[in-house]
Amino acid sequence: MSDIIKETKAQRIERLKRAKNAWECVDEIREFARRGHASIPPEWLGTYFRSWGIYTQGDGQGVIGGANGEGKATPYFMVRIRIPNGILRSAQLRAVADIAERHARGVADITVRQNIQLHWVTIEALPEILDRLKSVGLTTTGACGDVTRNITGCPLAGVDADEIHDASRVALELNRQFVGNSEFYNLPRKFKVSITGCHLWCSYPEINDVALTATIRRRGGASEMGFSLRVGGGLSTDPHLATRLNAFVTEHQAAQVVRAIAEIFRDSEVLRENRERARLKFLFLKHGWTAESFLAELHQRLGFKLDPAEPEPVPEDAYRDHVGIHAQKQPGFSYVGASVLRGRISADQLRTAAELAQRYAGGEIRTTIMQNLVLVNVPSEHANKVARALDAAGLPVAASPFARGTIACTGSEFCKLALTETKSFARWLVEELEDRIPGFDEQLKLHIAGCPNSCGQHWIADIGLEGKKIKVDGEMVDAYYFCVGGAVGKFAAIARPVGYRCAATEVPEAIERLLRNFEEERNPGENLRQFLARHTNDEIRILLAGQIVEAMARDVSAGPVPHGIEG
Repeated sequence: MSDIIKETKAQRIERLKRAKNAWECVDEIREFARRGHASIPPEWLGTYFRSWGIYTQGDGQGVIGGANGEGKATPYFMVRIRIPNGILRSAQLRAVADIAERHARGVADITVRQNIQLHWVTIEALPEILDRLKSVGLTTTGACGDVTRNITGCPLAGVDADEIHDASRVALELNRQFVGNSEFYNLPRKFKVSITGCHLWCSYPEINDVALTATIRRRGGASEMGFSLRVGGGLSTDPHLATRLNAFVTEHQAAQVVRAIAEIFRDSEVLRENRERARLKFLFLKHGWTAESFLAELHQRLGFKLDPAEPEPVPEDAYRDHVGIHAQKQPGFSYVGASVLRGRISADQLRTAAELAQRYAGGEIRTTIMQNLVLVNVPSEHANKVARALDAAGLPVAASPFARGTIACTGSEFCKLALTETKSFARWLVEELEDRIPGFDEQLKLHIAGCPNSCGQHWIADIGLEGKKIKVDGEMVDAYYFCVGGAVGKFAAIARPVGYRCAATEVPEAIERLLRNFEEERNPGENLRQFLARHTNDEIRILLAGQIVEAMARDVSAGPVPHGIEG
């Protein structure tokens, strides 16, 4: 009798993707809507919906109570709207507000990839939502799944007074190249692209699969704009900062280069063997690729060689959140950036932002990867009026460092993979810190991830909180493990796990102890990043705990990492 070979998770998903391109099957979605949730087959719930930007919604308990690293699903969906380069028009944002009000209980989330997510969506509502989005030039296609995710870029493209180049047209060209393109429907896993022309690198090229950052090449007195090229960045449970290749990419080469890299990724069979090691970064982490070997493969795909890289200035410590009122390159105009605490925004707030943009900003709005909103091309004489209206709507333009710097993933409220609730916790944590340290005025990146998957990007934060569960008085409660010293730019680094974990209710006190010590003991001119860098893990742990405590392991699950849903 022959042995029965059980199909692995990777094999099953690869088989399903080969069998059907769900982008070509919108009529099936419409049929599910007519027949109800019970008619949806498992392969759609678990695989095919994802390429449409749709995930099943958790039951509010996160991973707890589920099986195989994933919690229980409900008959509701999370729907992610793709917003390339974060560029929106008032009519589009108004449509999203209407959809959120009608089908998502009046709430939306801005994500760390400039998307907008809706929750509580029923299968019956999906066709209407897809059609309404299409009518205003928006789509959910490719916002999730094993495809090219939303193309991110500087939200100030075209208006930043200090930008090197407006790279948004390249981002939009790439978006057209990949969205709905059947050649790139079946990638090994998600494929993230960032293109920025700003000098701050506010779209975090270091953590993308492919990143282009604008730079200037000078030859014989002439200047030419082009891009530096990085590949293989990503976070999750195996964080890896992108590798810079020795290549100068001209603007007209950019789309061809990114396409060729996507082809290398698509055709890499070794990355299809294990879902937990299927990102482009694992060519470097597990399969011996180097910057030189990757560039050689890229040149072979292109059929020509790229010129060698040019020196480029790497940004130092920059906030990159775009909050506040700032002058644009266009004389007489300003942009107004509003802080959207933890990215959670109501339909009424979305509508207010859309109406203000329509009235004062020519209808132009941008989303940011720090989960904020920016109105651009506001006549400077109206900027304060717009700011006051945003403040009145609960979208402060002058926010505390805690509100400005806090990022939170979806959390257990809706995500089946999360261990902890993050959104309400983030709001409470910010309010606590504002009350405890009212005079704190240093920039701070405080990122909250509800599990090790790092959708909240805790690996690149000054203070990163990774969700855990611990037992307190016999009851399992939310807890957080501390990582510190993460950064991007000139001092790019993965945050250090410092061995301290505490219940969620104790986090404000721990952060207060750390930041008060920073204020009291810092060297002249020293910022928080420098302060954390010159202290050992043991020293940081003592500051957080307020006493000497033994180092605690991160306690990463020994099981497989589930299919992540970061924005």
